[in-house]
Amino acid sequence: MSENNTKPTAQMRRIFPEEMERQFYKILVRDGMNADKATTCARVFTENSVDGVYTHGVNRFPRFVQYIKDKHVITEAEPVLKNTLGAVEQWDGQSGPGITNALFCTDRVMEVARKSGIGCVAIGNTNHWMRGGTYGWKAAKEGFAFICWTNTIANMPAWGAQQNRLGNNPLIFAVPYEDEAIVLDMAISQFSFGKIELMKMQGEKLPVAGGFDKSGDLSTDPVAIMDSSLLLPVGYWKGSGLSLLLDILAAILSGGLATNEISKLPAETNVSQVFIAIDLSKLQSTSAISQTLQEIIQDYKSATALPGKSVRYPGEGVVKTRKENLERGIPVNLKVWNEIMGL
Repeated sequence: MSENNTKPTAQMRRIFPEEMERQFYKILVRDGMNADKATTCARVFTENSVDGVYTHGVNRFPRFVQYIKDKHVITEAEPVLKNTLGAVEQWDGQSGPGITNALFCTDRVMEVARKSGIGCVAIGNTNHWMRGGTYGWKAAKEGFAFICWTNTIANMPAWGAQQNRLGNNPLIFAVPYEDEAIVLDMAISQFSFGKIELMKMQGEKLPVAGGFDKSGDLSTDPVAIMDSSLLLPVGYWKGSGLSLLLDILAAILSGGLATNEISKLPAETNVSQVFIAIDLSKLQSTSAISQTLQEIIQDYKSATALPGKSVRYPGEGVVKTRKENLERGIPVNLKVWNEIMGL
């Protein structure tokens, strides 16, 4: 999963969310983004960081700003409808900001699902949506079962291959649960590139193999994995196959680019994404859903944890991290924060 916690060290400082969001907003407006979009993007980058997803929050912000400066992200662009077929819609993101495009698609697919019970909105020619879980949390807390995924540049080898031909194509599943949600937010690589970058920055080894070194051997060393750029597919050959099908479906459903085409571009842009929502209030069994979930999670967590481990459902740790970071401030690497302040 892309949720990843950072333990404050001597090289860290805590930044309160209000200060972080204010700084992000100021930079985005200065670089030409209108006030509404700057407010949204600054909020989402900050919320991702509050929830402990630093790799797609504060740590990723400088790269986002550079993409704006390089015109990979066209700040004024808006999605355009290309085609409608029943409860399926195809949109062109027009190289707009990935966050605002993805939020638009999330709102749109929920609107379609409210009318039809289920909706599918696919978008091509868009940009990195940062934390895919953002959209799962939003939809689930509004009462929807939700699935979304994106393709990426080729950053992962097929199982048994020596070169990258697959993306690690993040995939999100979400359902409402009590006052929060159960949200699985995972890359199809064992670790996202952002997580590996974070572990390298912190000088730590991965807990399990996360990729291959240049000799083709499995490795827990983030430096060796980044040098080779060969991520390990989750589930080995199963993850390899899943990545391929997610890419195929994203390209077909959106009418956009596939990983092989995105990888020819000068940067990771023009990606394709799919959003599927189911309005749970339309189901005949809607009144029993809450009880069913309670029983499933109760049974799930009744398993005895291994020594030093805990049994958590996807997204459970986010709520705890969110509470801590709201109270104490977001732990930020000093090098990253100084870079942001110098933008």
